[in-house]
Amino acid sequence: MSALPFDRRRAGAFSAEPMPPDLAARFFAMPSPFETEAGTLLLREPPTASAGELRARLLAGRYDRPFVVDDGELRYLYFDTRLMQSAMRIAAPDALELRYTRKMMSFLLFQPRPARIALIGLGGGSLLKFCRRRLPEAHFTAVEIDADVLAFGDAFALPPPGPLLEIVQGDGGEWLAAAEPGLDALLVDAFDAHGFASGLAGRDFLRCAWDRLAAKGVLVINLAGEGACYAGLIAAAMDAFDEQVIVVPVPEDGNHVLFAFRERHFAPRWRWLHSHAKELRARHGLDFPAFAQKIERAARLSVARGLAGRRGG
Repeated sequence: MSALPFDRRRAGAFSAEPMPPDLAARFFAMPSPFETEAGTLLLREPPTASAGELRARLLAGRYDRPFVVDDGELRYLYFDTRLMQSAMRIAAPDALELRYTRKMMSFLLFQPRPARIALIGLGGGSLLKFCRRRLPEAHFTAVEIDADVLAFGDAFALPPPGPLLEIVQGDGGEWLAAAEPGLDALLVDAFDAHGFASGLAGRDFLRCAWDRLAAKGVLVINLAGEGACYAGLIAAAMDAFDEQVIVVPVPEDGNHVLFAFRERHFAPRWRWLHSHAKELRARHGLDFPAFAQKIERAARLSVARGLAGRRGG
């Protein structure tokens, strides 16, 4: 999820292309009622629903289900009009459109060839699609609690489940508690209409995450909004992971990304990482050298400690 609302997301609206017939047939399609969002809305509503009533509920902020905005170039998933959940460029559905998703992939600096990856909070599936294309040998499990979100999977070109891809409907915390240990990366991007999923912000979940990671596993959490709002979560992560935590600001999206490392005496070899980042850029097409610089800077400035309200180094 990105913390940028409608009016800050982009400078102008695009002209909507005709909605693909298969999507228009599966969902309730209507013109966007939002002044800053030209295009077509897709909603999970019956064909007999009243467009006028839906329009009024959307404009009043009383529509309580996820919906999609399609402007012909980009397709967005929203839980409400305040925060964007996902974005997909229609011509490049596997690309990472939002900056924070690219930063979350920085875990590859520390786990370049993961065998097992889990994602809690599917959204539009940006991270899933990127990992399936770029890391085809890794086993990937995505857990999503909201059936409405899963129903929009085709709108975001999600690949079908297979031997190396599981898509599970359920509570992420419950799934993790029952999961086999040995995850190389656990990605958490779990939000609802009220913000970050509260059940995934406490010490119990974070301790469980530590327990389910492999010896050199990495937990990555997207924090949408001001970092100060997550002081308790960051402090709990530092306790669960023996302070092996780095928090990196993503000002372009209004987010922070938290990295927590299971390795007890985690000591990044920054010079090697900067060299390795160039190899990752060539392999995966993301600006890993810039990611490595930002992560090193955040680590040296102890951003996590500051946001958690802790003093000292």
